Amino acid sequence: MRIAMIGTGYVGLVTGACFSEFGVDVVCVDKDKSKIERLDRGELPIYEPGLDELVANNVGAGRLIFTTDLNTAVADADAVFIAVGTPSRRGDGHADLSYVYAAAEEIANTLVGYTVVVTKSTVPVGTGREVEKIIRRKSPHAEFHVCSNPEFLREGAAINDFMRPDRVVIGTDSDRARQVMRELYRPLHLFETPIVFTSLETSELIKYAANTFLATKITFINEVADLCEQIGADVHDVAKGIGLDGRIGAKFLHPGPGYGGSCFPKDTLALVRTAQEAGSPLRIVETVVDINDQRKRSMADKIIKACNGDVSDKTIAILGVTFKPNTDDMRDAPSLEIVPALQAAGATVRAYDPEGMGDARQLLAEVTWCDKAYETLEGADAVALLTEWNEFRSLDLERVKSLMKSPVMIDLRNIYNPVEMVESGFDYTCIGRPKGTSGAAV
Repeated sequence: MRIAMIGTGYVGLVTGACFSEFGVDVVCVDKDKSKIERLDRGELPIYEPGLDELVANNVGAGRLIFTTDLNTAVADADAVFIAVGTPSRRGDGHADLSYVYAAAEEIANTLVGYTVVVTKSTVPVGTGREVEKIIRRKSPHAEFHVCSNPEFLREGAAINDFMRPDRVVIGTDSDRARQVMRELYRPLHLFETPIVFTSLETSELIKYAANTFLATKITFINEVADLCEQIGADVHDVAKGIGLDGRIGAKFLHPGPGYGGSCFPKDTLALVRTAQEAGSPLRIVETVVDINDQRKRSMADKIIKACNGDVSDKTIAILGVTFKPNTDDMRDAPSLEIVPALQAAGATVRAYDPEGMGDARQLLAEVTWCDKAYETLEGADAVALLTEWNEFRSLDLERVKSLMKSPVMIDLRNIYNPVEMVESGFDYTCIGRPKGTSGAAV
């Protein structure tokens, strides 16, 4: 089979590379000529573990190519995937669908023979129908069906998520389109992967509902962590106690500084707007969005409080600025709220991240960027752990103390054991665990 992937961002590049690993001939298309030239040289625009090798292997095998020529890519394709960005519009939270609709217009002018047009981008309910109208209006005699196939890729684990997914969701009204999509995903039959066929609208809603539910779990355990701090309970024990209930599950019950990234912030907002416009508001989701926004700002206050309420003329070391480990993604990362708030309070900030400093330099001003974790700690009055990269999990604590002016650590990911930190001579602050407890670190 042959497919065209419109867009070489995170979703398009990972999806295209993984399909090519299945033996499908994939052409990835992007308007950005310089980006295509870099991809042809083997330079990836994103960091994702294992993706560079996967791309190189399939380019070498001739199954994966990159081009700016949409016409040729679409004309030869059995299926065309729209995998362009759908960022939140400034001010109102609606998903910006201009890139999706522009792709539909271009596809309409190029279709040859029967083609399945697949929305892979995360889009609000009704987008697939609008894509269908655009193509039909531009090319009334074209043979095509529109299909929704949302992605469920976690940054940092995307390849495994594609190769061994919990499920594949496909929304279409056409038996012919279902057959094409079944053939594309046939390799997953080896793992008995559930394939959920449903309507366009239901498929689109499943994606938003899934991400919103996970964001709600994160927000719930963050609020429970705040309660634990007030009553002397341990949030990790609470999370374990409720997570062992099969109806709840343990995943996404890890307290932290709030969710970020490319999906949860914009998808929760988009679902809120969709529900409001449909006259069926989702009050829980509205609250989740508000709480998460407030939480990021409150983390700066937590750091300041740990520094005796004053960080003016103090140096704060920041370890990790990406929204999660194993990615270079800075979108809606808590650091984007925390660092400026510390600077506004008078702090000097030194920071290090294994992969995210390229973009972070453009987003965070007046930060001293360091090449190594220990370099970041030199002369610091306090260190704050914002992202749980593996290399931060086993720091030499004696060396840390020797480099810092004072042994103050604010662990916003609960990486370390509070008892061990106190015994090692640290003034240690974490989330949802009273000092002196031995709750297991994540």
